Amino acid sequence: MPLTDLSLADCRAYRPELPQPPDFDAFWARTLGEAPAAAGSPPDKPAFTPVDTGLTQLRTYEATVPGFGGAPVRGWLQLPVGADELLGCVVEFVGYGRGRGLPHEHLFWASAGYAHLVMDTRGQGWSAAGGATPDTDAGAAGAVPGFLTRGIESPETYYYRRVFTDAVRCVEAIREHPEIDADRIVVTGVSQGGGIALAVAGLVPGLAGVLPDVPFLCNIRRGAETAGAPPYTEIAEYLRLHRDRADEVFATLAYFDAALFAARATAPALFSIAMMDEICPPSTCFTAYNHYAGPKDVRVYAFNGHEGGAAFHQREQLTRVRSLLAGRADRA
Repeated sequence: MPLTDLSLADCRAYRPELPQPPDFDAFWARTLGEAPAAAGSPPDKPAFTPVDTGLTQLRTYEATVPGFGGAPVRGWLQLPVGADELLGCVVEFVGYGRGRGLPHEHLFWASAGYAHLVMDTRGQGWSAAGGATPDTDAGAAGAVPGFLTRGIESPETYYYRRVFTDAVRCVEAIREHPEIDADRIVVTGVSQGGGIALAVAGLVPGLAGVLPDVPFLCNIRRGAETAGAPPYTEIAEYLRLHRDRADEVFATLAYFDAALFAARATAPALFSIAMMDEICPPSTCFTAYNHYAGPKDVRVYAFNGHEGGAAFHQREQLTRVRSLLAGRADRA
């Protein structure tokens, strides 16, 4: 796909003022401060159940974490066999349409010697990997198929309020795990997962690092106006029919723009951005990168689409995580 967005030079300078709700921080403080579960609702605390996968060099556990409203969020936790000290951990959030899949699909980080928690995204898991976590609120009638307009009538009901809370709860849960070093937690994800990672980075202090890979949910209005392929097109489809709701829709979405969370994040970050990306246009990703408040670096893939740097970028991430977590271990 040819270049259809701003040039690289213009992207590097692109730092638009994003609409920010005056109660943005209060909204998220209230959301995360709500009681995690109603009385008697399972699970009331995280559970990690051993699973026999036949992977002899890894120990696999099914993770069940009380997420938004206490609803159980599934995942996989994998630990290298033979670790004799507390482990650094990579918490991964998956791309749009994916679920947690199967344990043997997630070997990269644990085989490098880290604990690895992959979170199932509620309600998803129909594309490249299956899921096991239902969404507890399907939202009002009229949403475009997908998740980007589910509950869009209000920030209180919007789908990603539940997802971002799930993600924060997963990081909190892994910090309490007896085999994990709570000071050596890195969050990462591709596309939707990258946007979730940025949200967590803005909501959870003390992370060791953040690896947003071709991140989604950044400068959402521009994505809806310029993206040539789903999921941003779901917003455009919704507004094509509901012509009178644009102001309300973008007022809701402002509470969930990953670029606003990036402006609150302080952990060292390594981004990836692809200049021929029609799913997450590079200017949207650069919006988050240019607003990012902590130490940051970026790898730009000039001739790639939404696949980004793929295995080449994983190599970059591996080097960066080794540096970030080794440095934390030395200070411990």
